[in-house]
Amino acid sequence: MQFANDLAALCVDHQLGGPFAAVVFELESGRIVSVGVNQVVQSCCSLAHAEMVALALAQRALGSYSLAPTPDRPVRHELVTTCEPCAMCFGGVLWSGVVRLVCGADSACAERIGFDEGPKVADWESQLEQRGIQLVQRVGFEAAKAILERYAASGAPLYNACEGDYRRVRRPL
Repeated sequence: MQFANDLAALCVDHQLGGPFAAVVFELESGRIVSVGVNQVVQSCCSLAHAEMVALALAQRALGSYSLAPTPDRPVRHELVTTCEPCAMCFGGVLWSGVVRLVCGADSACAERIGFDEGPKVADWESQLEQRGIQLVQRVGFEAAKAILERYAASGAPLYNACEGDYRRVRRPL
């Protein structure tokens, strides 16, 4: 988590993207498979959340649409992310094949500074469990929360498509 928080902090400090970062690791070895940082504003793509970027790059690196272990590749993968997943990223996690999700800040932290996390199902934690995905929450929570707050204080864009003008980015008050 420290690595993911450091990446998110670098993005905030150098205005390289949103205040979110995610890393896909091989669970047993700890080897980094891919890294993703939020690129929504820079790429003009609402799908470019850190989790989605990390998962896509990991799948590409492995040459597979799934990170699930197989008889030919018995390696298990985890996604470590600086914040609980939004509605879109939650779906991405469910379909990615990871066996563990590790989160830093919670969705309330992101919402408190103005991000819209979407209509994630109320029992999202148990939905992960039902699919065999272990959830570990609030790892590095204070550091992840501080990065979100620093981003909001910087006046950097808060991008929320549900505000009506899909081309506009909102700035915190």
